[in-house]
Amino acid sequence: MEHSLTLDRPLAIIDVETTGLVPELDRIVEIAIVKMYPEGKRTKYHTRINPGIPIPPEATEVHGIRDQDVKDEPRFSMIAPKVAEMLEDCDIAGFNISTYDFPMLQQEFKRAGVEFSAEGRAIVDAMRIYHMKEPRDLEAACHFYLGEEHKHAHSALDDAHMTLRVLEAQLQTYEDLPRDPAGLQTACSLPKGRYLDSGRKFEWRHHQVVFAFGKYRGQFLKDVVGNDPGYLEWMDGVDIPADTKKIVREAMNGKFPKQSC
Repeated sequence: MEHSLTLDRPLAIIDVETTGLVPELDRIVEIAIVKMYPEGKRTKYHTRINPGIPIPPEATEVHGIRDQDVKDEPRFSMIAPKVAEMLEDCDIAGFNISTYDFPMLQQEFKRAGVEFSAEGRAIVDAMRIYHMKEPRDLEAACHFYLGEEHKHAHSALDDAHMTLRVLEAQLQTYEDLPRDPAGLQTACSLPKGRYLDSGRKFEWRHHQVVFAFGKYRGQFLKDVVGNDPGYLEWMDGVDIPADTKKIVREAMNGKFPKQSC
């Protein structure tokens, strides 16, 4: 089969589904690899994986995989040697692979004690190509929502007027968007089911709060409060959004957010 890529060694296109987005905390529940060879031949590998931890409901909402679907599947450590062998001497490609799939895969190999590195490989992220070639700036928004060119781009006053027109067009296009500024802030700041705060410092994990940043990323808020209260005091003293600071202050007083099931 002919293809438009010029290859001097195999290219492995990878996609994973996981229990969440934090490599240090989360696990892969499904992996697929399509391996393309320079001469055009293709092979594939696909399996679901028992992550060894519960799959959060918010993750199941994304990929549809439940605990019972993977209870009899292999752990990643069991398939790691085979996956590593398949990826040997391959360049790697994927969609958002640089910040999601590849870091998740590296962490799983690390847990399994199997060496796997980006060194010596080309990492091709189709999402970055997409964003590079299809800009998402004000000029593009004018063309998409208003069907016209923004002739005076980067003139502050013209940009402000055009932004208002784009915002009004968005509200007309998407009927499910809130109509008030506070509601719009919440809609675009908090991806459904993940973050607790507009600062994106905390997220849900198994109905409990974990850090989504910094040295305690992936650790439960309750544990950090008990083990390093000074870290919360530090957060209370820096410039973070009010809703983030509220979570910090309440946690310091022993009150923690609860997620409705």
